Amino acid sequence: MHSEEQLYLPKWIAWEVTRRCNLHCVHCRCSATMDAAEGDFTTTEAFRLVDAIGEVARPVLVLTGGEPLLRDDLFSIARYGTEQGFRMCLATNGTLVDDRVCQEMIGSGIRMVSLSLDGSTAEGHDEFRQCAGAFEGTVRAARTLQRHGIKFLINSSFTRRNQSDIAATFRLAKELGAVAWYLFMIVPTGRGGDILDELITAEDYEEILAWHFHQECRETEILMRPTCAPHYYRIAPSLAQESGVAYQRRSLSFSTGGGKGCLAGQSICLIDAFGNLKPCSYFPTSAGNVRKQPFKDLWFNAPLLRELRDFSLYRGKCGVCEYLRVCGGCRARADAVYGDYLAEEPFCSYHPPALSHRPAEK
Repeated sequence: MHSEEQLYLPKWIAWEVTRRCNLHCVHCRCSATMDAAEGDFTTTEAFRLVDAIGEVARPVLVLTGGEPLLRDDLFSIARYGTEQGFRMCLATNGTLVDDRVCQEMIGSGIRMVSLSLDGSTAEGHDEFRQCAGAFEGTVRAARTLQRHGIKFLINSSFTRRNQSDIAATFRLAKELGAVAWYLFMIVPTGRGGDILDELITAEDYEEILAWHFHQECRETEILMRPTCAPHYYRIAPSLAQESGVAYQRRSLSFSTGGGKGCLAGQSICLIDAFGNLKPCSYFPTSAGNVRKQPFKDLWFNAPLLRELRDFSLYRGKCGVCEYLRVCGGCRARADAVYGDYLAEEPFCSYHPPALSHRPAEK
């Protein structure tokens, strides 16, 4: 294997096994509904895809949706992945988790479950998820998973409508027994594009990530990680230096890994329900289709992925930023807002010094 191939081996892959979902969340990246398509993969074809990925690596493989528990053969796929040496995980909204489902998880080798919690109260979470009872379902799922000894993490997504509830949501995640809490900054794809005016401002973004840093420095019980927030890899080291704090991030064996911001197309990707390979779960543009081209060929040779790995191609502020290689800006957000995945991060308030020294255009 060439050195470049070794550098960019996939470590974490999300696989959208269905687009059907029993909720109607305001920010859903794939606009999932109960009437949405199940997807193009039969059970046998799902096994083949696992084998195709296995030709390249044995990454964390997250079965997601939609709501993956709506797929009848979900645990057959999970079991097959486990048998092939993958670290199988499940991303669910939690409303369908019960004792039977937990037994299936254990039997199929699911090693981590992620739940969604977008508020510290039923009022806030249910409004975000557009479904009465969603909050109760997530809390019940957390307690059921804990009773069965299944590790789970909690993902929390925020816009202006619930950003004042961030700290309380974090406290609830701890109380429920999550091993990790991931703070998601919305990327405006799918239904998320309909709430563009609700996205947290660049200035508030900085304040929230600064809060996260100070909280993380004190935290000993739960892993914290901001997601779709590559700015953190600029902010955290700077704050550590200012405050004289020895900053060393803990890691979770089921995380995307790496001490870097945007990992889209570098060590992570999404395969959607129709076989489209996208650099991350929120990326609008596809690199190709695994039903038409081998995963290995796409991963190493797709022009889109090769461009994302070439930092000399990045434009705007990101292209001249001294933090480019540790932050990179959110490529999915640039694609969604500007229609250009190599453009600068649209929700970053940082002004690189190099911009001040750039000669004026004639």
